[in-house]
Amino acid sequence: MRRIRSITFAAALAVFLILLFSGLFSSLVIYACYRLRIISRPHPTALLILLPIVSLAAGTIIAIIFGKRLLNPARKLIAGMKKVSKGDFTVQVEEAGGPEELNELIRSFNKMTQELGGIELFRKDFINDFSHEFKTPIASIRGFARQLQNDSLTAEQRKEYTGIIIEESERLSAMATNILLLTQFENQTIVSDASEFSLDEQIRSCLLLQQNQWERKGIELELELEPVVYKGNREMLSHVWQNLISNAVKFSPEGGKIQIKCYNEVSHVKFSIADNGCGMDDETMSHIFDKFYQGDSARATAGNGLGLSLVWRIVNLCGGSIAVKSQLGRGSTFIVRLPVNREKEGGRENGLEK
Repeated sequence: MRRIRSITFAAALAVFLILLFSGLFSSLVIYACYRLRIISRPHPTALLILLPIVSLAAGTIIAIIFGKRLLNPARKLIAGMKKVSKGDFTVQVEEAGGPEELNELIRSFNKMTQELGGIELFRKDFINDFSHEFKTPIASIRGFARQLQNDSLTAEQRKEYTGIIIEESERLSAMATNILLLTQFENQTIVSDASEFSLDEQIRSCLLLQQNQWERKGIELELELEPVVYKGNREMLSHVWQNLISNAVKFSPEGGKIQIKCYNEVSHVKFSIADNGCGMDDETMSHIFDKFYQGDSARATAGNGLGLSLVWRIVNLCGGSIAVKSQLGRGSTFIVRLPVNREKEGGRENGLEK
């Protein structure tokens, strides 16, 4: 309302000044013509007719000059909007002198084009990464399937090739599942189907589901799970623990150690999982929650870069936060905090825990 009044006042002031200047200009023109003896002393009736005509002409000229200057930023904004409608998100309109409301509109337009440009870039990157991640296992499956047609293969080679095909098929299946889940949660704004359940028991169940993986590598588990009753979506949170545990197992060395803790804080439930694996540098940590990002080649094994994106989105939906601390060669620690009062605080932190 305040801004509308401001625009109305500016318009009224502009009209008043145009009328004032046109009247003064008309008077000066008639007086100058009289002094130069171009016209004789005008009759009052003629003056009443002449003055409005000259004022109208002068006002029109002044309105055109000032109107063109005032409307020039609006014309640039309209031209920019036409370019955006054609898919050009690089447009930036320069601010000009005029009403603050118009400058604010230009700033909002520039911010909008920057956001749209970022979304478009993300879309292109996502499509490229998605295509690449799907092509790789498909090419591997096709190649080893062709090898199986060779009658000279030994039984051991056939077993090896079929094992690779099974692993790549499982990788594709996991990728498709994660993409569907991520799409579902990205289009979701609230946590539905919330119920109270034992969070520590859910974490133990997730560990049992991956028992074969951590036992195969001879990993030692150190658990500190306090009894925690939490109200939330049980299925959503199970994806968080499964992905974090899977990552810790994947990047832990043979005979490594994983520490898992879960306990109540004042207003949060805190979960942490630490491994003594290869760790990450600062660059990797800054992108670890991005879609399809897998860091260096040491970490880009048997994964698709979607698990941690899924974890971050779910934690964010629950109103919590996730932090990661890591050093190269010294392992990584992921810390999840979930609010007990269900107030949204969502976000992610990198580096030292805050």
